[in-house]
Amino acid sequence: MKNLGIVVFGKNNEILHTLKRIIENNIGWQAVIQQDLSICKEFLSNHPNDILLLSSGLSVQEETEITDHLAQLDYPIGLIKHYGGGSGLLKNEIYSLFPNLIPDK
Repeated sequence: MKNLGIVVFGKNNEILHTLKRIIENNIGWQAVIQQDLSICKEFLSNHPNDILLLSSGLSVQEETEITDHLAQLDYPIGLIKHYGGGSGLLKNEIYSLFPNLIPDK
């Protein structure tokens, strides 16, 4: 199974920790929580990850700045805008970026 690095960027601490727990319930998936725009941009620049997951509480300006920053990175990264919907939706959003990770039935 491929390891996935996922940066979860948002403002609601409780939701961020819930997303981290859900993500890390999957073997090989790791989540890093970020709540500050400048720190998140610096982290993404210095630590390649597979996915940036946007969560609730971000301003339009923060969303625009962080998504614009993705284009400046020297590695490919997927973007998921996840504002709720449960763990099933979150997994499906991740699997849509990495369909090769979908478990065999």
